Amino acid sequence: MNFRKLGSSGIDVSEISLGSWLTYSGGVEREQAEACVRAAFEEGINFIDTANVYGQGASEELLGEVLSGYERSSYVLATKVYFQMSPTDRGLSAAQIHKQIDASLKRLRTDYVDLYQCHRYDEDTPLQETMQALTEVVEQGKARHIGFSEWPVARIEESLALAGVSKWVSSQPQYSMLWRQPEVEVIPLCERESISQIVWSPLGQGVLTGKYRPGEPPPADSRAGSDSMSGFIDRLIQEPVLEAVQRLRPVADGAGLTMAQLALAWVLRQSNVASAIVGASRPEQVRANASAAGVTLDAQTLAAVDEALGGVFIR
Repeated sequence: MNFRKLGSSGIDVSEISLGSWLTYSGGVEREQAEACVRAAFEEGINFIDTANVYGQGASEELLGEVLSGYERSSYVLATKVYFQMSPTDRGLSAAQIHKQIDASLKRLRTDYVDLYQCHRYDEDTPLQETMQALTEVVEQGKARHIGFSEWPVARIEESLALAGVSKWVSSQPQYSMLWRQPEVEVIPLCERESISQIVWSPLGQGVLTGKYRPGEPPPADSRAGSDSMSGFIDRLIQEPVLEAVQRLRPVADGAGLTMAQLALAWVLRQSNVASAIVGASRPEQVRANASAAGVTLDAQTLAAVDEALGGVFIR
């Protein structure tokens, strides 16, 4: 496993990280989740990402139980705050940030998280209030560093201009061969400010593995074939997208890579990307994804990727 610095922090994170969005919030049985975490550790993955809203706390609870068997210093743990947890609990007010970090730490069975992330921007709370509350969480030792996910560029810039508050070390955007929007503004801004990307859905929810074929129903054991995990995949399994992805197969073969390795190496070609978050419902998926660490794509392969996709991107 290769490691990269997380922004301006002193934390080294594995190039491949284990996420828990749809899988460990109810989509995968506990035994399978535990096997995936064990496989991650065996492969050298040290970075695990979750959020309070995943399964309304279920993902954090499961990870807290599973990770209690590992030395706390052996892994980097990230969670998030913003989305609704109850009829009255939502957003990034000071009260919510302090309430939700305590609830997350209890579920995760730990005294601190390495990274506490704002899951989205809160238009209903003054930015200064949010940033001050996050700073207090860091000062209290409940989080080592802070990050954001999918914030508008203007809001990122505003937050960076505030004095006396903790600085971001990470951005968590959706980013893949099929979703390239972060390249326009977010990545250039973050490069200037020493903020790393930890990207979600680098495999396009599994679509970029090539498992979904045009004109065929999704495999029964796949995310698209699962009632509990298929809610966000519709636009990624449209026929033009699936046809374009199949054109990537000879590109991967020519580079001596699997489709998953090609897709993960593609996002990791960006030096500003510290880690690619992958979901996994089986330990063999963890191992297959981990094998993409350290893979370098040459200019010819990168050009072949663009030609194969032919401008078929999700926006």
